[in-house]
Formats: sequence, C-alpha cells, structure tokens
Amino acid sequence: MSIEKKLQERSTSKCELCSSTTNLKVYQVPPTSKGTVDDSILVCETCLNQIENPDSIDANHWRCLNDSMWSEVPAVQVMAWRMLNRIKNEGWPQDLLDMMYLDDAIQKWAEATGEGLDESEKIIHRDVNGVVLQAGDSVILIKDLKVKGSSMVAKQGTAVRRISLDPDNAEYIEGKVDGQHIVIITKYVKKL
Repeated sequence: MSIEKKLQERSTSKCELCSSTTNLKVYQVPPTSKGTVDDSILVCETCLNQIENPDSIDANHWRCLNDSMWSEVPAVQVMAWRMLNRIKNEGWPQDLLDMMYLDDAIQKWAEATGEGLDESEKIIHRDVNGVVLQAGDSVILIKDLKVKGSSMVAKQGTAVRRISLDPDNAEYIEGKVDGQHIVIITKYVKKL
C-alpha cells in the first residue's frame, strides 16, 4: 500500500490540519523525513502553500489547529506546533501553545527547523548569493566537490533535490548526489 493510501486511511481522506477534503497531498515533515507514514501528513493545497510560503500565511485559516493540535499522530503535532509558532503574534495562537504538550522527542523534532525561536537565535542557511535555504529546497553545485571518505566527485552543475539543513551549523546542508547522501557546504551551492 502506498504512503498516500495509508495516510488517506489514517486521516479518513481529510487534511490532517484543517479537515478539508479537496486537493490532498502528502507532506513530508522536515528536517529528516524518510518518506514514511510516521513522518508524513496528508494536507490540503491551502495548508501546503502556507507551510511552504510563510509570507502567504492567513492566520484565520489556522484556527483549525485548535482541533488538530490534539492529534495522536506525532507528525501532525509537530506541524500544529510549528504553525502556531509562526503566527503566535496574533495572540490566540499563544493560548493554544500554552495548552499544548509534546513529548521530549516530538518537541525536539518540532524545534529542529528553528520555529519558535527569536530571529536572533535562528540558524539561517544561505547559498553563495545569500538566498535563504529551507529544508526541501533544490540547489545546484557551483563547483566540483570531492566527497570526503570516497573517491566520488560531485560535479559542478549537479542538482541536489530536497536538501535537509544541519540544525547546528549554518554552513552545512545535506542531500543525495548520485544516490549517495553527502554533506555540502552552503557556499558551494546556488538555490534553484
């Protein structure tokens, strides 16, 4: 059974955040999503657009989190916590955050992308041109890179899709090149 089918079964074919039944898509919750049912959620197009484009957030849409934050699914809890943190300046989301409880492992997962931190505390990953990189972005290598511990050379112009960010160091991202998972220094990539 495909991940999408399993998620549809788990969510009764509804967005796991807002309960919409239209335009549902699988969303892999960063930063270290392996593409399994446990680290993915089923979301509608509206939720997905606002998750991926923080500038387009409609705070009133997220009032739905009043219900979904109580989900027993850890990935749903993580996304509810993250979205509430993005809009906590609205007032009412802070009340929901104060009521929300996450186990330590789930809290660590929720905080892994820097949501909930003040801007001064966040680790921001930037490419060679200073463009901010997000987990899941695609980048292109701007020079040939020797891969440590391997005879492999990642060639200039190689596209690396669905990168993940190092939560502790703004200079490191991770991605797959020729099927091998490698660490890449941000000054050697350009966002696509």
